[in-house]
Amino acid sequence: MSVLMRAFVMTGYGGPEKTELRDMVRPLAGPGDVLVRVHAAGLNPVDYKTRDGKLKMILDYPLPAIMGNELAGVVEAVGDGVTQFSPGDRVFARVPKDRMGALAQFAALPADCCATIPDGWGFQQAAAVPLAGLTALQALRDELALKPGDRVFISGGAGGVGTFAIQIAKWLGAHVTTTASPRGRALVERMGADRVIDYTAENFEDVLADEVDGAFDLIGGDTLMRTFAVVRKGGKVVSIGGVPEPVTAERDLNGDWKLKALFWAASLKQRAAARRHGVTYRYLFMHPSGAELAELGALMATGKLDPQIDRTFLFAETKDAFAYLEQGHAKGKVIVTVAG
Repeated sequence: MSVLMRAFVMTGYGGPEKTELRDMVRPLAGPGDVLVRVHAAGLNPVDYKTRDGKLKMILDYPLPAIMGNELAGVVEAVGDGVTQFSPGDRVFARVPKDRMGALAQFAALPADCCATIPDGWGFQQAAAVPLAGLTALQALRDELALKPGDRVFISGGAGGVGTFAIQIAKWLGAHVTTTASPRGRALVERMGADRVIDYTAENFEDVLADEVDGAFDLIGGDTLMRTFAVVRKGGKVVSIGGVPEPVTAERDLNGDWKLKALFWAASLKQRAAARRHGVTYRYLFMHPSGAELAELGALMATGKLDPQIDRTFLFAETKDAFAYLEQGHAKGKVIVTVAG
């Protein structure tokens, strides 16, 4: 007989009316999996973009689908072959892209996506880390290859990914310039930003003009197009807000040739602009990694990484949490508390 649990479910592609809290069958821990009793889950723009159908060509989920991409909780059970975790362990994770499932009382996911929550950190703080933290780490260390003394520009530093990006860039030894509104200035300065440009009063390209070694674009659109002008020739722009390009399909999406062709056409304008300025353009789909998440946990344990939470919501308020996130004004992460 199946055991039920409460979950926040996407019943179709579209607006908020396509989501609801309902009973779903509680998952089991398969081989290599852990079953986690979820205490908190983080929300990210990818969540409502998935619901809206904007990622359907890349990730098309069988419906109804339990939503959510990052969680923190306690291991309830382990599947065959799992030796690194035991029931009772406190873990956090970015769930696999093809599963989702974090916005539920229980979630089953591969053990190698998980890491141990550092002592002294709560579930809400831990749930704020996986997706945004791994995105920032992979963009700045793996793609931009930041080293001590490098100058990096991060657009939108007060948001969920931005607050992690500033801290990780500083840990890597870079000089950080970011944009923020007057309301977000104190936050990005507290995160360690060396230079803050008030985007409500001045254009960052007028201030920087071919001055930085690399850039991490979190906004896309016109901001991305203007970012190419501030990176020195031979530098690189990595984006999570722009348009995917062929390398995205090759490295991040299993080399799907159809997506590669689609992204080639979709990113023509961005790649042409990058060439004109003598820089490289790369769109990043981050990948789950328990090993890299453990690195972020170590930074938290030593005080080098401080997750920033804007607001928390109860599980019954998940729709309200989505509505708040979609307003685009959150400074730090939006968290849903699933269990007390």
